[in-house]
Amino acid sequence: MTQLRYVVVEGPIASGKAALARRLADHWAVRLLAEAAEQNPFLERFYRNPPYHGLATQLSFLLQRADAARAMLEGELLATPLVSDFLFEKDALFAELALEDDELALYRRIAPAVLRAHPVPDLVIYLQASPETVQQRLERGVASGAMSPLPAGYVQRVHAAYSTFFHAYAGAPLLIVNTDHLDLVEGDDDFGLLLRCISEMRGQRSYFNKGI
Repeated sequence: MTQLRYVVVEGPIASGKAALARRLADHWAVRLLAEAAEQNPFLERFYRNPPYHGLATQLSFLLQRADAARAMLEGELLATPLVSDFLFEKDALFAELALEDDELALYRRIAPAVLRAHPVPDLVIYLQASPETVQQRLERGVASGAMSPLPAGYVQRVHAAYSTFFHAYAGAPLLIVNTDHLDLVEGDDDFGLLLRCISEMRGQRSYFNKGI
């Protein structure tokens, strides 16, 4: 990580972004800035009844991001290299998915005043997965109690929104990783391939697809 001081791992639900960000931070011996979803008091209520709790959930996450951005820009968090499991721009992506038109208009007025600026990553790693892979991971997560059931169709909408967002993303160098046939958390060989791909990356956009 000698040339990278701020790396973001992103991806939709069941992509494995949080686990990979933690492993990268441990491997590089740097700080981890993790999304604190468990600290959002509205999230579980949103999953049970999205129309009634979307705005509160979104504003709570927005305030979390604003606190993190402020700490980074003032030097507290960027004083040393770090890996994060969220991209600041993705907050607007979820707002578009979760909010009604009038709520979205209100959110768009509030967001620039709350999150005035944020740092730009040196590298963004975007984790992709096929619908079949995502479904398998979700079923395992729900069965193990690691995650709650999600509203019907929500996961598919999130994955489609991520795909559209990153198709046009140009805010930082981007490494797109297809995780269908990769185990980046427990698999040492796959993790080593990812590290090699990161070290050899040139230009603004690169792809890593292991295949079968």
